[in-house]
Amino acid sequence: MRGLIRAVFAFGAAGFVGIAIIARWSIAEPVHLGMQAGDVYRGAYLARSSGCIACHTNTAMGGAALAGGAPLDTPFGSFVPPNITPDPVNGIGNWTLDQFAVALRQGVRPDGKAYYPAFPYEFYADLSDQDVADLWAAFQSVPTVQGAAAESDISFPFNLRWGLKLWRAAYMSPVKISPVMGQSLMWNRGQELVTGVAHCAACHTGRNVLGGLKESEALAGNDNLPGGSKAPPIRGAELWAKGWTVANMAYALRTGIMPDGDVFGGSMAEVVHAGTSFLNDADRNAIATFLLNESDAPTAVDTPVADAGMAGMVHTSGMQMNDN
Repeated sequence: MRGLIRAVFAFGAAGFVGIAIIARWSIAEPVHLGMQAGDVYRGAYLARSSGCIACHTNTAMGGAALAGGAPLDTPFGSFVPPNITPDPVNGIGNWTLDQFAVALRQGVRPDGKAYYPAFPYEFYADLSDQDVADLWAAFQSVPTVQGAAAESDISFPFNLRWGLKLWRAAYMSPVKISPVMGQSLMWNRGQELVTGVAHCAACHTGRNVLGGLKESEALAGNDNLPGGSKAPPIRGAELWAKGWTVANMAYALRTGIMPDGDVFGGSMAEVVHAGTSFLNDADRNAIATFLLNESDAPTAVDTPVADAGMAGMVHTSGMQMNDN
């Protein structure tokens, strides 16, 4: 009996040592952007493209832009997107540009702790230093909101934030985007948006029991979104089969109206209202071109859309929430 007690004690001691080591494990890589200047208007456009406003603004409750979003109810608990206005107490007003870059691209807070993957930082990993500086400039330009967002309510043991370091080691796959030779500028721009900042896979890809994305099911749909909603498949073959074309998808991303005359609901309605409706026509067409990959079409379909690359990103969107 005494030997068993000693064994249990030794096992417990080893566990505490392991936890202590993990807790001290630094996961942030240093960033030195210094005083790099940003373009407010381009940053505002990126904020729309990347869903920052849709996520961090509780429009259902009449919340101010970026002052905190609606709760995301998941099997792990309820996550509340925080206030990211320039308030120094409840927002990001005391952050530096370098800290912002680490949070955005690496998912690590200024205090060195990891963010939960409800924040889709993996999809922002390929943003350039200039992209980050532009976003930073845009966020500094919005009105300060002093109130704190509600606290997240995360279940045990997922509320033990040190465990996120193990999750990251097992499932974190930062997006890296490279142009594909043989594809048009339009298609490659769509790849950049869909795979990166627009983070379509975050909703339209299934997850395992620990919340890791199932890479083999990329864009194949997700029946277990926060709040019990679902996201349909958005792979080319499925989209063509349901009557989507480049033209009507680009139109839907602007208006929320689908080919059958119905409208998007749930989180996709918010994505359109606060995000894609503010994009320029070239970028909406690029997203549709990438998703509706011509090689997935059942027959040759002519979709005469003008080519557009990075030059398509123009100053078309402010940070304020406006009705469309």
